[in-house]
Amino acid sequence: MRREVDLKEISDGKLYGLNDMVKADCNDCQGCSACCQGMGSSILLDPLDVHRLTVNLQKTFEELLAERIELNVVDGIILPNLKMSGETGRCSFLSENGRCTIHEFRPGICRIFPLGRYYDGRGFQYFLQVHECRKENKTKVKVRKWIDTPDVKKNEQFITDWHYFLVRLQELAAQNPGQENAKKISLFVLNSFFMTPYKKDVDFYEQFSERLAEAGTQLRI
Repeated sequence: MRREVDLKEISDGKLYGLNDMVKADCNDCQGCSACCQGMGSSILLDPLDVHRLTVNLQKTFEELLAERIELNVVDGIILPNLKMSGETGRCSFLSENGRCTIHEFRPGICRIFPLGRYYDGRGFQYFLQVHECRKENKTKVKVRKWIDTPDVKKNEQFITDWHYFLVRLQELAAQNPGQENAKKISLFVLNSFFMTPYKKDVDFYEQFSERLAEAGTQLRI
């Protein structure tokens, strides 16, 4: 999801790498779940997020769509996001006592919060969102430790590749405007990267790279 905002208005003005220290540690949130409520359709899911959910919950993508996630149009492309429900718009994975029930395999956006990603045309760096988290007295933590992601360098390359693939798709959709064309592209993406399961015993990133290359050939981007 593209955000056309001034970084100075939403951050501390700094960009961070994996080995930098950042004041992001919320000390186990201590009962706060504000960031898990009222988020609308903003918690987008990438292919790895959905893969982790399907494997750990032992559900298909279609089963998740029936109760836990939903589809929305994002910059012209249909993508999945976490479903919010109830009067406060609670995340469907939030327990009654305000704890995340999928914390060990939570989506990437949730994993890095209150950090965000700043894309520079080649890759990305992290920035600290200073208005999003309500917790006070946050402490410093190394970015690598905070995002707590296995194979973190592979993960960052995956995130970069997925982001710029979506950018190219959005440009393709803009070059050939029309509801049918947009629908065709979206269905291709959903089927290629989300609905078709990834093999559990084969490295996810390798499978994703193969699908990405095939998609590039099929869509000619």
